[in-house]
Amino acid sequence: MYGFYFKSMGCAVYTATDGAGAFSQALTFHPDVIVLDLAMPHVDGWAAAERLRKSPVTRDIPIIALTAVPGARESARLSGCDAFMAKPCLPQLLWCEVRLLLGLGAPPKETDPEPTTTVD
Repeated sequence: MYGFYFKSMGCAVYTATDGAGAFSQALTFHPDVIVLDLAMPHVDGWAAAERLRKSPVTRDIPIIALTAVPGARESARLSGCDAFMAKPCLPQLLWCEVRLLLGLGAPPKETDPEPTTTVD
C-alpha cells in the first residue's frame, strides 16, 4: 500500500522481503530514505538498521521505522532509526514524515494531514 502511494507521488520505490534484502537494495540503489518494517523474517528490521548504520555506503541514509510492534519506538531509535511511525498509518502521514525528515517541508494542503509522529 505504501509503495503504491509513493509511486503515485512520483517516487522510485524498491522493496525487500527481509532485512538482508533491504540492506542489499540500499547498497545497490542508495535511496534518499528507507522505510523499514521492524518485524521481518530472517533478518529483522532492528538488525537491518544496525547493519545500515555500520556501512559507510548507507550510514547517512535516513531510516523511518514503520511497524505494528508495540513499544518499539526506543529500540528502533537505539538500532539507528531516525524516525518512528506505528502501523496502521495512512500513507499520507508517512509521506509527510518522509518529506519532513528529508527537509522538504510539508506537502501541499491537498495531501497534508497533520503529522502525528515526531522525528527522534
